[in-house]
Amino acid sequence: MQHAYDENLATNRYFDRHFDTEAAKILPGEYFVTDKGMLLVTVLGSCVSACVRDTDSGIGGMNHFMLPDDGGRDTIGTSARYGTYAMEILINHLLKMGARRNRLEAKVFGGGAVMASLSSSNVGARNAEFVLDYLKTEKIPIVAKDLLDSYPRKIYYFPDAGRVLVKKLHRVHNETLFSRERDYKARLAGAKMEGDVELFI
Repeated sequence: MQHAYDENLATNRYFDRHFDTEAAKILPGEYFVTDKGMLLVTVLGSCVSACVRDTDSGIGGMNHFMLPDDGGRDTIGTSARYGTYAMEILINHLLKMGARRNRLEAKVFGGGAVMASLSSSNVGARNAEFVLDYLKTEKIPIVAKDLLDSYPRKIYYFPDAGRVLVKKLHRVHNETLFSRERDYKARLAGAKMEGDVELFI
């Protein structure tokens, strides 16, 4: 039986020679959860990532998402539902693997104004504001954050230890990042948001 949360699970796995560990690469719209000592990696422009873990068991995960741009018409409704879905799908999978809600902590990254076509609509800032508000509402403490500014970031997250390395990137080499985010933004614009996520409490 295919669960809703399987369809966005990152499938890009590799061995990271630099850190000498198994790793998963999370692309826009994906997330990954693990209870093993491995590395989760993503590159963020205007998108945001929440790195969430159970401080006791080390079960942790990372998502990578962006609120769809609705031209400023609907800041609460559809747009927020995408962000809520991206957060709930991550948290639900953590809980399903045995994490406890009262032991969760979060580190949040991204939301940079890195693409001219997106900075006009303040997408990065809206993404950052959303993830901070969501975690505050859910009473999940944010123990570190690196949001906004004008540069892309590469995030390395070690859920078992809770350690994050943030590498600030120079724009010149980031055409791949921009095209991924543009494609993701286009997919969001054409997607229909169906139903709600079931919570595993």
